[in-house]
Amino acid sequence: MKFINDLLHVKFLKRYKRFFVDVLHQNKKLTVHCPNSGSMLGLLNKNSNAWISESKNPDRKLKFTLEILNDGKSNVGINTILANKIIEEAIINKKVKELKNYKEVKREVKFGDHTRFDFCIDNRVFIEVKNVTLCRKKKIAEFPDAITSRGLKHLEELQKATKNGYKSYLIFLVQREDCNKFKIAEDIDQDYHKEFIKAKKNGVNFLAYSCKVNTKEIFLDNKIKIIF
Repeated sequence: MKFINDLLHVKFLKRYKRFFVDVLHQNKKLTVHCPNSGSMLGLLNKNSNAWISESKNPDRKLKFTLEILNDGKSNVGINTILANKIIEEAIINKKVKELKNYKEVKREVKFGDHTRFDFCIDNRVFIEVKNVTLCRKKKIAEFPDAITSRGLKHLEELQKATKNGYKSYLIFLVQREDCNKFKIAEDIDQDYHKEFIKAKKNGVNFLAYSCKVNTKEIFLDNKIKIIF
C-alpha cells in the first residue's frame, strides 16, 4: 500500500481525547488526527520521530493524519484504517500463501444479523483483520493493547461461521518490522485470551504477518510464528 503523497517528518508531542495528537513540524506545533482508537501502549513517547500525511480535502477539520511512529525499535504503522487495505492488496497479489488459491475477494460482508467481517473470499471463507502495534518483549508482537469487547465478539462470530460450514481466518497484521513472533497479551485481556484458545479449538484459523513500514509504503512482509 503506497502513500499517495510524501509523508512529513515530525516530532511526536502528545495524544489526547483519543483521536487528537500534537506534533512539532519545523518548530511549529500542529494538531493532527490520530486514526487509532487503541491505547497505543509503548508508542506515545514525547519527541519520538513520527510521520504525518496531508489531506487535500478542503472540508476536513484536521488537515493532517498521523501515519507512522518510531518507538526506538521500529517504524510502526498506527493507522488502523490501512490494515484492511494492506491485507486486501496482499491477498490479491497472492502474498498470503494460505489464501492464494482463492479468487473473488469481497469487502465488509454481512454474517448473521449484527456482524460484518472484513472480507469474504469465494463466498465461503470469512476473514477478520486486527492491526497490531504492541511490542513489549524483544521481537514479540502482542494483541490487544487494551481490553477489546469488539475483538471478543469477532472471535465468537468467527466460531459461529465455522460451525455453519464456512472457513474462518483471523489475521493479526503486525505493522512493524522488528517482530518474528506473536502472542495474545493475556495480562491485558484475559477474556480475549480465553476466547482465542477456544476459537482455535473450534476450527478458526489464525495467521500473523509482519510488515515493511517506511515513508513511501507499508506492505506485507513475513509470516511470523504464533506462540500459544
